[in-house]
Amino acid sequence: MLLQKKENGTLVEVIDIQEIISPSQTEVMGRVQAGEEEQDPELVPKQSLVFPSGEDLPRCWIDAEYQKKSS
Repeated sequence: MLLQKKENGTLVEVIDIQEIISPSQTEVMGRVQAGEEEQDPELVPKQSLVFPSGEDLPRCWIDAEYQKKSS
């Protein structure tokens, strides 16, 4: 799955889809898409990622307590 860094628009290939959809994970292992060579995997904070369209990730992917009512 390709996502994009908010701050600079760089594409990041998420290696394990389960990491991105798990709300308990705050970081995902991904490869920055830069140049022709495949980059080494690195940890990327989920809070810094959006879909390539610019849309934020679903709250249920980033907040483990998304179903609890806020008071």
